[in-house]
Amino acid sequence: QVQLVESGGGLVQAGGSLRLSCAASGRTFSVYTMAWFRQAPGKDRQFVAAISWSTATSYADSVKGRFTISRDNAKNTVYLQMNSLKPEDTAVYYCAAARAPYMVVTRTALADFGSWGQGTQVTVSS
Repeated sequence: QVQLVESGGGLVQAGGSLRLSCAASGRTFSVYTMAWFRQAPGKDRQFVAAISWSTATSYADSVKGRFTISRDNAKNTVYLQMNSLKPEDTAVYYCAAARAPYMVVTRTALADFGSWGQGTQVTVSS
């Protein structure tokens, strides 16, 4: 089991930027695919971005070209740089760690991830 703690959320105007961080502890970080999901009020939790143990990445179509996921294995931390934010990006953002090591980055279903952070609120005003 891994413990995940997100930070960096907040209120920003449309067109602005935020960087989310997720600090991991409890097991070997570098061999696990990490991801960000988000959940808007009244909606299901949705995939945003993932980064594999080999630093391959995948993104939801809605954030391609605006969001960038990265990881620093020395700090056991994964980041989500969010640029050109839109009101529809408003949601609680969750960090997640894959259930199994060396998982391919194309697996982005909720069930593929076994550890979750508590979430951080991102609000984008128009």
